[in-house]
Parts: sequence; C-alpha cells; structure tokens
Amino acid sequence: MIRFNLLVVALLTTTGAAFAQDAAPFPPPKTEPPIVTPGRTNSDPPSDAVVLFNGKDLSQWRSGDGTAAKWNVRDGYVEVAAGTGDISTVQQFGDVQLHVEWATPAVVKGEGQERGNSGVFLMGRYEVQVLDSYQNKTYYHGQAGAVYKQYAPLVNASRKPGEWQAYDIVFHAPRFDEQGKVVDRARVTVLHNGVLIQNNVEIYGLTYHDRPALYIAHSPQESLKLQDHGNPVRYRNIWIRRL
Repeated sequence: MIRFNLLVVALLTTTGAAFAQDAAPFPPPKTEPPIVTPGRTNSDPPSDAVVLFNGKDLSQWRSGDGTAAKWNVRDGYVEVAAGTGDISTVQQFGDVQLHVEWATPAVVKGEGQERGNSGVFLMGRYEVQVLDSYQNKTYYHGQAGAVYKQYAPLVNASRKPGEWQAYDIVFHAPRFDEQGKVVDRARVTVLHNGVLIQNNVEIYGLTYHDRPALYIAHSPQESLKLQDHGNPVRYRNIWIRRL
C-alpha cells in the first residue's frame, strides 16, 4: 500500500509539473484600450479611420503615372472613366481594415468577366474581385469577392445590378526576410454585404490573371488600388483603418 501511495503521489507530481509547463501564462497587465467612436451606420467611418473618398473629390488618389486621378466624381460617388487607368491612394498602408462600397451598371452589358468588372487591390497587388455576379456565370475564382484566381467566395452574396454593395476587409500584409523571401504570407478576411465570404485565407502571391501566383518582395506599406477594367463601376464611402 505504501508503494502504491508513493506511485500515485509521483504521478500526480509529474502530471502537475507537465501541466504547469504546458499551461499558457496569464497575460501581463495592460493599459485600457484606446477609445474609438463608431460611425452611426456601418457605412460611416469610425473616429480613427482615414477617409479615402468623401464623395466630393479624389484628392487622396493618383493615377498610375502620378498625376491627378481622372475618374468621374458626382452625386457622392466616383465612377471609373474607362481608359484613364487605375487609381491608387496617395497614402500607403500595411495591415488594415477597409470598407468600400461599389455598384456595377444597372443596365447590363456583356457576360462573365465583361460585366461590371473592377477590383480592389490591397497593397496594389492582391486583388479582391469586383464583378456583377448576380445571375452571371464565370470561373469560380473570378466572381465577386474572389481573391482573384486563388479563392472563390464561400457564397455568392451579390445584389442586383445597379444596387450598392459593400466589402468589409481585414488584411494582414506579407512579411519578407532580409533576402526578400516571404516568411509570412498575406491573409485576408472579406465580408460581402455583411456575409462572410473569405475566412482568413492565405494569399499565395500576386493575383495574376495569366500566370501562377508569386511573391515579389515589397515595402511593408503600399498604396491601395482600384482597377479600371473598362466598365463604369461606381465607388463610394471608402475608409480604412491601420491595424
């Protein structure tokens, strides 16, 4: 009996020591989190957001050649001016929360990728597709909300052509080592009209349309880009928060 009791004590002591080693320590005390005043609606920017488009002008944006953005601003939105090129933010960003609203043309023209095509390029490289995907068939990883040519959306949450839609995006930028090799891939979560369609997916590199994904080292902060794909897609209520 004595030997049995000693064995039990030894087992309990060993198990307790192992548990103590494996258990996560309590987090150190922290200061109170900063106060952020939310907007009155989901469209309104919170108090710590950078407003990228205020419905009035494109002062926060530039064309690809560095000149003033040439898209058309009216009635609180900006519309792609076909042939003028993509536009990019003057400011640069890394890890972010992004809100952007968009609408494809109410009068439907074309089909597949020719119907209301544009794109939101995080860091100017990693595209969340904008497309009229309401009753519009195309390849699975090219429809609205796709991480282009990499991930189809979990569901198709598209509204009818001409109706305003919203993306809420949480993006974590990739990290590179001193030799330019990626050590942490980019990750993205996307809600389309309030519906989760990309759940913290790992991006495999630049979202090319004609070649495999590939990482090319870049700065920890880069511009956000909106695509001119030749269709008169509209945008409004664009704001971003640095994380």
